[in-house]
Amino acid sequence: MIDIQLRATRVVLQVLAGRSLASELRELRCNVPDDSWGALQDVCYGVFRHLGLLRGVLSALAARPLPDRDLEALLLVALCQLHFTRAAPYAVVDHAVSACAQLRKSSAKGLVNALLRNFLRRPEALLSQSRRTEEGRWSYPQWWIDEVKRTYPERYSAILEAGNVRPPMTLRVNLRLIQCEDYLALLRDAGVSAEQIGPAALQLDRPLGVEQLPGFDRGLVSVQDLSAQYAAGLLDLAVGQRVLDACAAPGGKTAHILERCDVDVTAVDRDAVRLTRVQETLDRAGLSARLVCADAAGPSSWWDGTRFQRILLDAPCTASGIVRRHPDIKWLRRPQDVSALAVQQRDLLEALWHMLAAGGKLLYATCSVFPAENQLQIAAFLRSHPEARLLLLSAIPDGPEIENIKGQILPDSRHDGFFYALLQRA
Repeated sequence: MIDIQLRATRVVLQVLAGRSLASELRELRCNVPDDSWGALQDVCYGVFRHLGLLRGVLSALAARPLPDRDLEALLLVALCQLHFTRAAPYAVVDHAVSACAQLRKSSAKGLVNALLRNFLRRPEALLSQSRRTEEGRWSYPQWWIDEVKRTYPERYSAILEAGNVRPPMTLRVNLRLIQCEDYLALLRDAGVSAEQIGPAALQLDRPLGVEQLPGFDRGLVSVQDLSAQYAAGLLDLAVGQRVLDACAAPGGKTAHILERCDVDVTAVDRDAVRLTRVQETLDRAGLSARLVCADAAGPSSWWDGTRFQRILLDAPCTASGIVRRHPDIKWLRRPQDVSALAVQQRDLLEALWHMLAAGGKLLYATCSVFPAENQLQIAAFLRSHPEARLLLLSAIPDGPEIENIKGQILPDSRHDGFFYALLQRA
């Protein structure tokens, strides 16, 4: 356990300094034994899923601010283990005390021991005290809580709570290769329970490694949230169309487009490393597209001038709708990021609109619940582009059943938070 605590502490320190949790864990994976990997992931994700609550507890425990960030990270990890895992309490405390030496904080052993044992004596009282603040209750920064409450005054608690639960594992069945009922049979034969929740979507009763999914290596299924699976259907594809997938990495939507229809796809992403993941995704499913490493907002460097009939803009955003999958996002984002990303989204919309053929359709998508990136972004675009028409999503054949046809999907037991707007050029 001491190794898990130390590794988790170092991950937490890196993320608090601005690094991505997923990136940190990806770099660690090859150095962590399989029998420890699940526990390490659980505690790292748990710290950021419940960071507001844990910080409140730590503040109530300590009479004065802790001497440094290393100790704070170690105590956050230990508190997470004590309250949110089945680890033996005595082992968590003893290993945290021993970890002080590894962190070169031997002088703090007594403090760490006292704080953790104090928590064990009165956990409910300390947790209750932490929950008296909104940050402690919801485990989001205050500015985020305020924005969600302002935007969704009647549903904010459900939205915040949905972001703090473990996400489901949802598969997208490649209907070119196998039908959902046939793949469900393969899962049953493998001892895996699942249910169908969409035209090509299966939700597993419990997550498992992709190597355990029948036919994953042959492209029978991909891992993709139900909200993200709506994109290909909303594009209203037809055989032979030229399709642009801007900001394409990691390639899930690119592959889904090609699985649904025989179209000519150009997939653009400015991150060369992430673009390799698009190629890997396509190769696994036996699909092909033209991949371009470039900034989609700067077409002069890569566009040949031939317009596209369909464009998917899965725009960079705050990712405020997928925090249950990436809980570190809550703590890495700053209020000013919303407006900065809105500018980036606007620039992409403007650039891509000029590549759209007459009568063509552009699908704008984000995994955000903030209006500045969604409804307000589209409203501003429509005001400055009289040739653009916003289409009703409910009118799209095989489209999703979105609660309100303005395109905002709120996070729930089956969906990530997502936004879609379908624009047609006159």
